[in-house]
Amino acid sequence: MIILASQSPRRRELLDSAGIPYTVRASHIDETILPGEDPVDYVCRMAREKAYAVAAGPREIVLAADTTVVCDGQILGKPRDEDDARRMLSLLSGNSHTVITGICLRHGSAANVAHEKTEVWFTPLPPQEIDEYVATGEPMDKAGAYAIQGIASRYVPRIEGSHSNVVGLPISLVWKELEKLRISAYPVASTPEEV
Repeated sequence: MIILASQSPRRRELLDSAGIPYTVRASHIDETILPGEDPVDYVCRMAREKAYAVAAGPREIVLAADTTVVCDGQILGKPRDEDDARRMLSLLSGNSHTVITGICLRHGSAANVAHEKTEVWFTPLPPQEIDEYVATGEPMDKAGAYAIQGIASRYVPRIEGSHSNVVGLPISLVWKELEKLRISAYPVASTPEEV
């Protein structure tokens, strides 16, 4: 059984779409970035801490993830308020950025940690369009203040890498790490005996 250590509806939708069964057992941790912390180190540390913040039985795998956006050397997490969302979107406007997700799969005493990077390009956004987008509320709980699967899809002419990573969970990487644990999310069907 896979335990998803997240309340993110986007991560649930991605797992559902990929046919990976799970149960939600959300974790709550301090997500403060350490001084001078590298973005990859940060998301991997967050994923590991989230994975260890939930209880799990011996036959359960905990899946935890953390996503951040890096633009011009700045780590952009979830915006604090509307002004912070405007600041982030102004940075992304007409620019490229990197979406990084760290994942951790914990099974017993083993913990597999990995990460995925995706390059994303934004069209230039006039201040009025940024204001209108922020007013929709969509940016407020998203890393980098946008949702590629939502309204912001019209601002993204190109990506290079995993689309699901930008949404919040690199499904192909998750599956690869599950296979490393030699765990299949699909039950093995028994073959009926021939009479």
